[in-house]
Amino acid sequence: MKGEGVSIGTAVETARTDNYRSAAAVSRKLHERALVVMPGGNTRHSIALDPYPVYARSGQGCRITDVEGEERIDFLNNYTSLILGHANARVTAAVQRRAAMGTAFTMPTEEQVELAELLVSRVPYIDQIRFCNSGSEAVMLAIKAARAFTGKHKIAKFEGAYHGIYDYAQVSDGPGPGDWGDIASPARVTEAGAPPSQTADVVVMPWNNFEVCRRLIESNRNQLAAVLVDPLPLGIGLIAPQAGFLEMLREETSARGILMIADQVLTFRLSYHGALDGSGISPDLTTLAKIIGGGFPVGAVGGAARVMSVFDHTRDLKVHHGGTFNANPVTTIAGLETMRQMISEVYDRLDAMGDYIREKLTRMLHDRGTPATVCGRASLFVAHLTGDELVDFRSLSGYSRSNPMYRDLCHEMLGRGIIISPRGVFGCLSTPMKEPELDAFVSALDRSLDSVGA
Repeated sequence: MKGEGVSIGTAVETARTDNYRSAAAVSRKLHERALVVMPGGNTRHSIALDPYPVYARSGQGCRITDVEGEERIDFLNNYTSLILGHANARVTAAVQRRAAMGTAFTMPTEEQVELAELLVSRVPYIDQIRFCNSGSEAVMLAIKAARAFTGKHKIAKFEGAYHGIYDYAQVSDGPGPGDWGDIASPARVTEAGAPPSQTADVVVMPWNNFEVCRRLIESNRNQLAAVLVDPLPLGIGLIAPQAGFLEMLREETSARGILMIADQVLTFRLSYHGALDGSGISPDLTTLAKIIGGGFPVGAVGGAARVMSVFDHTRDLKVHHGGTFNANPVTTIAGLETMRQMISEVYDRLDAMGDYIREKLTRMLHDRGTPATVCGRASLFVAHLTGDELVDFRSLSGYSRSNPMYRDLCHEMLGRGIIISPRGVFGCLSTPMKEPELDAFVSALDRSLDSVGA
C-alpha cells in the first residue's frame, strides 16, 4: 500500500506540473499577453518565476486555485500580508457592505478613526498614527518625519535589510560580495535609477556588530536623524538580533538625540503588541503595513506624539502629506475587521504552529544530512541551506536570492502542491492552517530536495 501511495502521489505531482507547463496552459497564454504590455510580463518583481509564473484564479483559507484549476497550500500569503488567509468570511462581508456605500471620498470616514484607535491601543509606543498606501510609503514618511523633527539629514540602516523602494531606504538592500567593502565601514550601494549623491546621506551598518555600529553612530551623531531597523529583517534571512543588540541601538540613539525607526511592515504579525513586545524598547517611530490592511493596499507611520506633530497642520506643519487613497474606507474596514479577529489567543496559536514547523524542518534536514539552519519566530520561518554560522547579511552569501537551486525548489514544491518563493525556503503561516498543512510542507520539501540533488 505504501508503494501505491507514492506512485499515486507522484502521478498527481507530474500532472500538476504538466498542466502548468503545457502548450495549452492558461498561465502560459496569460504570460504571453503580459509580455506585450508589461516589461518582463509582470508589474512586481517579487512574483517573477522562470519561465513564467503560475496565475491565480481564486483563494480560500490557506489554499489558492490557479487558472488551470490546480489547488495548492499558500505559504506566502501575498508575502505575509494575509494573516487570516484568503477570502476570510468576516472581512469579505465587511468589505462588501462598505463598498456598496462608496469606496473613496474627499472626506474622512469613521473606519479610519476606529482602525487608528485600535492600533494605538495595542502598541504602547504609538500615540498617534497616519495612514498611507504601502510599506514603502510608510518608511518614506517616517524618514521625512525624522529629518523634519531633528533638523538632521542622514539615516542609518543595515546592510541587506529591505525597507521598500524609497531611494534612501533602498541603499545596500542586497549588495553582492564584490560591493561589500570593509565590514568596519560597509559600502553604500545604490540601485540603478537612484542618484549616486544619495549615498552621502546614508550610513550602512553591519547587523549584529555591536562595536562597528556604536562607532558609526557616534561618528555620524551630528548628522544622523534616525536609525532604521527591522526587529527581525527578512532581507537578512530572519537572522535574529543577538541578545542586547536592539537595546544597544536604542541606548546609543537616545543618548545622542537620534530617532529610532522600527520597521514593522512585515514583522507586526509577530505579536499582538508588535515585534518589540516584551523587549522594553520604545522606538520613536514605527512603520506598519501588510496585515493592517486585511488584504488591501495600506501603510502607516505611528509614534510618539511629539514626533508625529511634524504632520499636524494645526501646529507648525513641517511635513506635507497628501494621498488620494489614504485611509480609504474599504482598506480601513478590511484592516479593522482583520485586527479585531487577531486577539492574543490567535497569536498564541500561530506561535505554537511556528514552533512546530521550525522544529520539524530542523529535524528533517538533520536526518537527511542536509546542512541547514532554520530561522524565524512566531508565524515566520526560513530554512537556509548552508552550514555556515549565520550572524549578518554577509554570512548569507551561500543563501543567494538568485541561487538557481531555489528557483528549482520552488517549481518542485509547486508540483507537490506548496507555494513558496523562488528566492529561498521562506514561509509564513495563516490562521486557517493546521498541523496537516505544516506536515505537508515539510514532506514536500524533503522530496523536493531529493529531486534537485540537495
